[in-house]
Amino acid sequence: MQVEAGPLLEKINYPADLRKLKVEDLEEVCKELRQYIIDVVSVNGGHFGASLGVVELSVALHYIFDTPYDQLVWDVGHQAYGHKILTGRRDLFHTNRLYGGISGFPKRTESEYDTFGVGHSSTSISAALGMAVASHYKNEKDRQHIAVIGDGSMTAGLAFEALNHAGVENSNLLVILNDNCMAIDPNVGALKEYLTDITTSESYNKLKKDVWKVLGPISKFGPNAREIVKKVEKSIKGSILKQSNFFEALKFRYFGPIDGHNVAHLAKVLEDLKHIPGPKLLHCITVKGKGYALAEQDQTKWHAPGLFDKITGEIKKSATVAPQPPKYQDVFGHTIVELAEKNPKIMGITPAMPSGSSLNIMMKAMPDRAFDVGIAEQHAVTFSAGLATQGMIPFCNIYSSFMQRAYDQVIHDVAIQKLNVVMCLDRAGIAGADGATHHGAYDLAYMRCIPNIVVSAPMNEEELRNLMFTAQQENMGPFVIRYPRGNGVMTDWKRPMQAIEVGKGRKICDGEEIAILTIGHIGNYAVKACSELNAEGISPAHYDMRFVKPLDENLLHEVFNKYKKIVTVEDGCLVGGMGSAVLEFMSDHGYNAQVKRLGIPDRFIEHGEQPELYNECNYDAAAIIKTVKELAGEHSAKLMAI
Repeated sequence: MQVEAGPLLEKINYPADLRKLKVEDLEEVCKELRQYIIDVVSVNGGHFGASLGVVELSVALHYIFDTPYDQLVWDVGHQAYGHKILTGRRDLFHTNRLYGGISGFPKRTESEYDTFGVGHSSTSISAALGMAVASHYKNEKDRQHIAVIGDGSMTAGLAFEALNHAGVENSNLLVILNDNCMAIDPNVGALKEYLTDITTSESYNKLKKDVWKVLGPISKFGPNAREIVKKVEKSIKGSILKQSNFFEALKFRYFGPIDGHNVAHLAKVLEDLKHIPGPKLLHCITVKGKGYALAEQDQTKWHAPGLFDKITGEIKKSATVAPQPPKYQDVFGHTIVELAEKNPKIMGITPAMPSGSSLNIMMKAMPDRAFDVGIAEQHAVTFSAGLATQGMIPFCNIYSSFMQRAYDQVIHDVAIQKLNVVMCLDRAGIAGADGATHHGAYDLAYMRCIPNIVVSAPMNEEELRNLMFTAQQENMGPFVIRYPRGNGVMTDWKRPMQAIEVGKGRKICDGEEIAILTIGHIGNYAVKACSELNAEGISPAHYDMRFVKPLDENLLHEVFNKYKKIVTVEDGCLVGGMGSAVLEFMSDHGYNAQVKRLGIPDRFIEHGEQPELYNECNYDAAAIIKTVKELAGEHSAKLMAI
């Protein structure tokens, strides 16, 4: 749904138009931009609070810097809605995150203003430093490079690695720390406390304006003056607030904290910083959800609230009144508490996604046994491994796409040592509107090649509970459970748990001529397909593999001995996935059958709703029906020829 922009915003198609305005006009531009985001997101959905919090920063950056020549990197892309609207995509913004529309994140193929694709956090400083070093090499001395990073993203190891490198490069790099004490959930850890100390130090804030008064004008009068300013500034900061030495110890010039919602002051400060060479960090204090009261009050809820009434704030829900199956994440959240009440060794770990993974249920019930470690997936896995060495049974819950960042730790710290770490991979398979950066397409492939590891996927909520129950048995070793974003299929899911034999699949229904092998939730699409096929007189068998490692070899021997036409279906990449495992088994054991694999093809899948993308990737119920009919038709044609 297209909405109207305000009178000033309507005239801004690109940042060059913004720069024609007077500084006094910027506050009104911010009001109109904020309202435009509210108007569009309320009716089309998407991320909300993060972009509202950086409206003033977005306007000031494009006003002062010569984008796209000056290179701006957003971290993470949740913040970039205002940036997109100001850079040629205002009239397309109503298609944001919709199938075939613009991406919800910065994307290089979408706009020259999107200098770096950002879906995962904490990449901006590394990327901007790479750009800055390249510009220095090409003698582009006037080119500016700006990384906007949230305080939540700053907790990841990659951000610290980049700061460490940037401090010794004399590159023209400005890091803007957008400090709102929030990722999706409230930030945690020592860095958060450190930043809070800076922002609440009365003595420091009392003198920071004086530092700015000295810094701006004098620093423009040559290198000697800048050195004097640097020494004075360092002396004042060091004597008043010793903690501020953290960034300066990494050889960054630290400025701030300043009000991130005062657009005129932001513009002045950014103009001053343009003339200061070398690595700099500007600390901006913002409010996530700024300008929409409900979003300011409950920042987690309004990170991505879905559709809502912008006047009343009522979040719109489905009109369905019948009981709905729960989300898989909620089944995990309630089940881990149920298990932990009986098993004192169980602990829960998540990297900054307590509400997204529903580990917040355990954090509330058992705060001493559940840990949010911040955006630090590598640490989450190795921390879990450390717990396991002491006899604990950690359930490490990480989105499938984010687990890619901790792959070495899975191999080196967990699998080699055969530690009983239960890795619950949420959002496995097609994740939906977040697109290519968030699809959990690769976990079956990248996990099944690791020795000493169990890799499983439940077909429904009951199976998820049973797999969790199985994984916490003694001496189970590394155990992966992957499940999708969204709802399951059972309303009556809280059933007594029982152990599942590791590596044991199950037959859903017997059949003739053709066998369908599935793994995980997508098996429910095969159930629907089989029902429709049966009504047409075609009766394929259906097997739920449950495990991609170890494979149920007895089940596969049964299948290959009985069927010469086999369809494999998975919500994961075809290259190296469950279908590939079946082909390997067939080859290793000398079977000869026609195997058709359905799953995510060998390309990056863009954003859209899950059903739309299942259809595009050709493994929804309709695709299964079509494939089975084609195979059955080939079989019938051969019989008629005989």
